[in-house]
Amino acid sequence: MTVESFLPSVLALVAAPLLPGVVNRTKAFFAGRRGPPLLQAYSDLWKLLRKGAVYSRTTSWVFRAGPVAGLAAAIVAVALVPLGPVPGALSFQGDLLLLAGLLALQRFLAVIAALDTGSAFGGMGASREVAFSALTEPALLLGLAAVARETGSLSLSEMLPAVSLASWALHGPALALVAAALLVVFLAENSRIPVDDPNTHLELTMIHEVMVLEHGGPDLAFILYGASLKLWTLGALLVGLLAPGGDPVAGGIVAFAGMVGLAGITGAIESAMARLRLLDVPRLLTGAGVLSVLGLLLVRR
Repeated sequence: MTVESFLPSVLALVAAPLLPGVVNRTKAFFAGRRGPPLLQAYSDLWKLLRKGAVYSRTTSWVFRAGPVAGLAAAIVAVALVPLGPVPGALSFQGDLLLLAGLLALQRFLAVIAALDTGSAFGGMGASREVAFSALTEPALLLGLAAVARETGSLSLSEMLPAVSLASWALHGPALALVAAALLVVFLAENSRIPVDDPNTHLELTMIHEVMVLEHGGPDLAFILYGASLKLWTLGALLVGLLAPGGDPVAGGIVAFAGMVGLAGITGAIESAMARLRLLDVPRLLTGAGVLSVLGLLLVRR
């Protein structure tokens, strides 16, 4: 572990709220509007942290602990992911399994906090979140397994920087399939269109946002910040696969630019597509899993 390995985590903790701002500005550009400031998320977090929290008498300690514990899981997950050729702060063989477990833990904490309120809408969103996560998690793990097979390492800080131009020349179709699968997982896990609409106000069509309707003040700030960190974590996986390794300084700059570009692409996707019907979402996520399986089979040849 070196001082250099802490840079991706520090950058993620500072710059993660910037990504939703890039998404919203891109959507505003396509809609012909000015849009909110790029740093609007920072202002929202600061405003929420200064407010008080209101808790229903029907909730227990589970509701209060969910946002804090979920944010802690997101912070640890960020420490596992490298930024381009720069390794993460935490690195060991098999840490990709820990990353998947932390993402699942963050989701589980949000689900049980929503169920603890006893709200019908919260329970509806929680059931949808769990059902869709059962399809996204295999796609994520199988995609990472394909990259691990190609690079010969089970550590994220070793396998992602090891993906080079030579790797793409040798296993280009397989890596392209994995990248497509990870893009679908990125959109689904972060509740973006076409899986979910983070800006909708129709409870019957909401998935993730309906689970946080009962939260406010600092608890909502923790949830929003944890969501930004999750956006950064999954985005870093996709950027690390697409950006070839190289010099840590130049590669880190390219990777950060790739993160901003990925946020812009997300905004473009949300501007060009409509949200899928709920019955069509499992087909999309199943397709992502199939792409990961095909990528793994091609790498094993």
